[in-house]
Amino acid sequence: MEAAIDLHIHSALSPCSDDDMTPNNIVNMALLNGLDAIAVTDHNSCDNVEAVIRAAKGKLVVVPGLELQTIEEVHLLAYFSDLSYLYSFSREMEQYYDGIPNDPNFFGHQWIMNERDEVIGQKRQFLLSSLKLSFEQAVELVRKHKGLPVPAHINKPSYSVLSQLGFLPSNLGLTLLEISQNSPINCNGYPNCKFIISSDAHSLGQIHDRKMIIEVKEITLYGIYEWLSECYI
Repeated sequence: MEAAIDLHIHSALSPCSDDDMTPNNIVNMALLNGLDAIAVTDHNSCDNVEAVIRAAKGKLVVVPGLELQTIEEVHLLAYFSDLSYLYSFSREMEQYYDGIPNDPNFFGHQWIMNERDEVIGQKRQFLLSSLKLSFEQAVELVRKHKGLPVPAHINKPSYSVLSQLGFLPSNLGLTLLEISQNSPINCNGYPNCKFIISSDAHSLGQIHDRKMIIEVKEITLYGIYEWLSECYI
């Protein structure tokens, strides 16, 4: 079966994202664009993921995930097959926060919302700063909690593993990579890798339509996650 996916979307929890990136707005825009599966991957936090899952009401698949930033300023996507794994990962990840508080007047709000788009809180920790984790440590931590680590937008000139480290560490077995459609890359340089293209949307108009199509056995969380997992085999 064909599934259209966009596995890199930011909600209003990310301070660099628009305030109208609410759970229902994200879900409705994804449905309008013909998507079958999305992932809300906010910076260094997963506090709005469950609200998006509830807002979706089974109309599309929502893969639990987030986007973390390592001490080298590398962005790494992390996907999980169940909310419980995401939450266990998040609890350990938050131990590596730097303690810098957010200034909403300067950086933007970090809204925590419920499935009715009601603001139920704000994240105090500034989410655009780096965790006290190296790239290698972050990859290991994601896998410790049964997640899949995916280097984000590797061909961007900043916040990517190539821009920050200069290479993709071969010892980590990272064979699923995300690329940005807005930057050039020679995929022939990674013969053993598979690629996904996502929007990295920070506004509703940036959410993809059916640009990225994958073949799955079933359009469910299990089916999407199985496809992602097979990219590591």
